[in-house]
Amino acid sequence: MSGAAKGASTSPPISPPTSPPVGRFAPSPSGRLHLGNARTALLSWLQIRAAGGRYVMRVEDLDPQRSKAEHEQRQLADLRWLGLDWDEGPDVGGPRGPYRQSERHALYVAALERLDTYPCTCTRRELRAQIEVDAPHGVEPVYAGTCREGPTHPERPASSRWRIPASAPVCFVDRILGERCQDIAREVGDFVLRRADHGDGGAWAYQLAVVVDDAAMGVSEVLRGADLLDSTPRQILLQRSLGLATPRYAHAPLIVGPDGDKLSKRHGAPDLSALRERGVDPRLVVAALARSAGLLGDHPGLPRCTAEELRASFELSQIPREPGVLDVSALG
Repeated sequence: MSGAAKGASTSPPISPPTSPPVGRFAPSPSGRLHLGNARTALLSWLQIRAAGGRYVMRVEDLDPQRSKAEHEQRQLADLRWLGLDWDEGPDVGGPRGPYRQSERHALYVAALERLDTYPCTCTRRELRAQIEVDAPHGVEPVYAGTCREGPTHPERPASSRWRIPASAPVCFVDRILGERCQDIAREVGDFVLRRADHGDGGAWAYQLAVVVDDAAMGVSEVLRGADLLDSTPRQILLQRSLGLATPRYAHAPLIVGPDGDKLSKRHGAPDLSALRERGVDPRLVVAALARSAGLLGDHPGLPRCTAEELRASFELSQIPREPGVLDVSALG
């Protein structure tokens, strides 16, 4: 995906923000929340609370093998410890539930039936082999269309792959990173909406589930990490095809360590639960996350603050386009 190109086809106008706006955080309960997750949650919460909107907590437990109830409970407890709250979610209920994707199967079936899909029996090994040939340097290859005219191995379990139109350009304006364009047919190709694994028809792919759920829950603002930026054109194309509203998107640059590399355990970065269990003051964590996102303005050395204290002055324009540095030593 690239920045806007001259003459690029643009998408239809994005739906105007609702009043009040609706935002969400949607963690996967496959482990503990790391500091990048925590910063995304904080930023998305601030965006909605500063505008007087409604905040939704949704659990993206699409992978039945990795998703655990104990992970979900721990994640929600960690987010509350950080000072965040939500108006709707699996623990508080609400009018647009259920709030676990594992309980929303019928909605995904209905959406899939409205799209032009075909069974694909390509295995991961075969797709990896294609990557080694077509994209040896790690760039995601375009699906070759191997099963477009019929599955090559009818005896295998099949995924459902969406038949992309011959020309599928999508342009959108990211509220942090600016205009982005992608021709999905040329740069991605047909992509999977339901996987062949996990039995019972296969596990749902993230791209379809997130589009269906955001629309059903009235989400008008999506703030998430820049690692999901490349997914956005596919989601917008799905929204167009299903006649669903397109939220306004903002992708926050990722956190890096003082050396400029992506923050990891190598930098001594603890997960959110570890900080809570060590008795660290959550205000230290909030301040460090806010500092890495450029939110402290004239007070970059502020050692402690709460999410609520940041709410009144929050503006999306404060977040820089460059990755934010987080010094783990500031966490005590």
